[in-house]
Amino acid sequence: MRGTAISTIKPRVVIAGGGLAGTEAAWQLAERGVDVVLYEMRPVRTTDAHQTDRLAELVCSNSLKSDQHPSASWLLKEELRRLDSLLLRAAAIARVPGGQALTVDRNVFGAEVTGAIEAHPRIEIRREEMTDVDPAHPTIVATGPLTSDNLASGIGRLTGSGRLFFYDSISPIVDAQTIDRAIAFPASRYDKSLDGTGDYLNCPFNKAEYEHFVDELTAAQAVDSHIPNDVPYFEACLPIEEIARRGRDTLRFGPMKPMGLTDPRTGRRPWAAVQLRQENLRADSYNLVGFQNHLRFAEQKRIMRLIPGLENAEFLRYGQIHRNTYINAPALLNDTLQLRDHTNVFFAGQISGVEGYVESIATGLAAGLMMAAYIRGEALRPFPRKTAIGSLLYYISHADPKHYQPANIAFDLFPPLENSPRGRRERQIAVCELAAAKLSEYVGTR
Repeated sequence: MRGTAISTIKPRVVIAGGGLAGTEAAWQLAERGVDVVLYEMRPVRTTDAHQTDRLAELVCSNSLKSDQHPSASWLLKEELRRLDSLLLRAAAIARVPGGQALTVDRNVFGAEVTGAIEAHPRIEIRREEMTDVDPAHPTIVATGPLTSDNLASGIGRLTGSGRLFFYDSISPIVDAQTIDRAIAFPASRYDKSLDGTGDYLNCPFNKAEYEHFVDELTAAQAVDSHIPNDVPYFEACLPIEEIARRGRDTLRFGPMKPMGLTDPRTGRRPWAAVQLRQENLRADSYNLVGFQNHLRFAEQKRIMRLIPGLENAEFLRYGQIHRNTYINAPALLNDTLQLRDHTNVFFAGQISGVEGYVESIATGLAAGLMMAAYIRGEALRPFPRKTAIGSLLYYISHADPKHYQPANIAFDLFPPLENSPRGRRERQIAVCELAAAKLSEYVGTR
């Protein structure tokens, strides 16, 4: 497919949204000589989930998921590093211990990205709400899951598809000084930490403590719901009370699984465990991993204090639930993230139907590269299908529109291997090696 040049004089590209996708797209365009106007409505208008006015604020977890070869998440990050992603460089600077995961100090991360974007001479930041999309102007929509109602309505008018919603949750954060270290112990599962020390604090349960916790959790008062009954949660971010209602042991096989941990007080694996992940470089706060919920704040405090080691915990942030807006991408986008019916307009980030921080960064980078080519009147070349970025973009542009659900990167998004090895790890290694080769070919012919 060829993108038609819209002018012999390069116009300024408008980007809606200063989150992960929007800032990455702005950087990639600016580095290629394209002027950018980046709209970010905060702090003029804030959201229920954001805490600061920084660009690229991490709203939920501070984890960018696994950074261990040969996982699909590692492969996606490796591709972004090879393509000189601004946000992956910021993540390296802001990194904090997180076992096999790439976890960051969210304040350092946001400050790094904000400083780079503000300092770039080709990027103008406008701190105001963008309320509509002009299909006559080159635009990247990257407003994320918390797109304002005004702009969401404009997107609905432009696409003719209305809006789709699912609901997402965020986990509580606890003050580190209020954790009982005589009970909570440092360890990574199976001792897999970057430096041989425990990157998580672990709160161990015996069977009686776990059963009591589940009883109280399932009986706790939730926030009055504004969510229609027919709108589902995103399965990867289910509130813990929803998980618990699916069976008494579901938490033990989900966010509270004790596998790979040994309680030093007993010398045995606990019945269940809650892991706490360091939030910042000062290690003065910890995130309750996988403990997103929709409970009233007073109930959260009471229930979370039933966790061994958190009996006197003080919470710096409680879990919340928020709306997550996305378009029906397979019905609207091609695999270059361009609207089929309005070729000046590209989408990136969670609003395009990907789920996850790194996936949002990847679509932002891809949209920036594609828009740069479009502005120059060059052919828009989709990423190779056998790369992680290519497989992700292929999914969001080719999935079944009738049953579309946002996706994280996973090996099942990749095309089948020819002469596939039998072992699972061997197959994953083969996929990673093939992806690296295909990305090298793609970059070499740009």
